[in-house]
Amino acid sequence: MSLKKIKVGLLGATGVVGQNYIKLLMRHPWFQIVDVAASPRSAGMKYAEAVKEKWQMSMEIPKEIEHLIVRDVQDLDSMNKEVNFVFSAMDLPNKEETKSIEFKYAEHNIPVISNSSANRWTPDVPMIIPEVNYSHLDVIPIQQKSRGFSKGFVTVKPNCSIQSYMTPIFALNKSGFKVEKLIITTLQAVSGAGYPGVPSLDIVDNIIPYINGEEKKSEQEPLKIFGKVGKTGIINDDSLQISATCTRVPVSDGHTAVVNMKFKDEVPSKEKIINIWKEFTSLPQELKLPLAPKQPIIYYESEIRPQPKKDRENDKGMAVTIGRLREDNIFDYKFVALSHNTIRGAAGGAILIAELLKARNFFD
Repeated sequence: MSLKKIKVGLLGATGVVGQNYIKLLMRHPWFQIVDVAASPRSAGMKYAEAVKEKWQMSMEIPKEIEHLIVRDVQDLDSMNKEVNFVFSAMDLPNKEETKSIEFKYAEHNIPVISNSSANRWTPDVPMIIPEVNYSHLDVIPIQQKSRGFSKGFVTVKPNCSIQSYMTPIFALNKSGFKVEKLIITTLQAVSGAGYPGVPSLDIVDNIIPYINGEEKKSEQEPLKIFGKVGKTGIINDDSLQISATCTRVPVSDGHTAVVNMKFKDEVPSKEKIINIWKEFTSLPQELKLPLAPKQPIIYYESEIRPQPKKDRENDKGMAVTIGRLREDNIFDYKFVALSHNTIRGAAGGAILIAELLKARNFFD
C-alpha cells in the first residue's frame, strides 16, 4: 500500500454519522478528509462554526477539520480537486433527492460510499458487508456501463440493525448448514436515532416497541446481501424468510438482536455452530484491512453476555459478539448477538468498504 494518503470528502459532515466518520478517520493510515459538505444553511462556515454545540463525539473537533470551510453538498464545482472519493452521511427526508445527489457525484467521476438507505434497493448498487458479500463489488462495472459513469460509482452499507446477525448466519451458510427461517427481535440503542433523537421522557425507564421502517429493512435487506450478481444488478435471494420486531431501548450505543433460527436440512450441533463462528474469517481479514476485526465473530460462553456496555467496543467496535446459543422449542436454535451501531453499523462499516475498494484497486 502507498504511504501517501488518499484524499476523501465527507457529505453530510455536520450530522452525528458525519462526526463519527471524522472520529474514525483521524488516524486512518490510508484516508485523509480534505473536504466537508452539508446543507446550504451550513455552507460557507468553518466546520467548527457549523457544528457548534451539536458536536457529539467524546473528543474535541480535530484541528485538521475545524477550519475546513463547509461546502454546499450540491455544489460540486467548489469541491477540493484532490478528492478521490466521498463518504455520504446524508440523511435527507426526500430519498429521491439523496439518490440524485449521490449519482451526481458518480457522474463527475467521484465514487460514493453511502450510509443512506436511498440507494439500498437500487439493483445495480451493491449493498456490502465486506465479510459477507464482497463479491457484489462485481456489480460496479455493470453500474458504470449502464449509467455511463467513467470512474465514479455508488455503493452502500446496509442498515445498522442487521449487522449483529448477518455475519453469523452467513458463516453457517458458508459451512454448508443452510438457514432458511429467522425470527428476529432487536433492542436498538438510542444513538441509532441520530441527534437529538428520541426525547428523554420517551426513552428513560421505557422501551419503545416500534421504529419506523426498521422491520422492513431487517426483513428485506438480507435478501439482497445474500443475493447473487446478475447481468443488470443484484438478484435477491428467495430462500430465506425473516420475521422482525424492532424496538428502541435506553442504551447509548450497541444494537442487540435476539435470533431464533431454523435450518433447511442438516442441523449442526451446538458445538459445531460455535466452532464455525470462532473460526470464521473472510476477505477483509485475509487482506489485513486496517479497520477489519481480527476475529469477526466473538462467542462468549457466559450466560450473561453479550452486554452493550461491556462488549460493543470489541475489536475496534467492528466485531459481532454472540452468546446464549441454545436449542429452541419451535425452531432449531436461538442466540443473542450484539454489534456497535455507530461504528460497525455506520461509519466504521462504510470505511471498511472503502478499504476493500482500495485493496481491489477501485480508486486507481
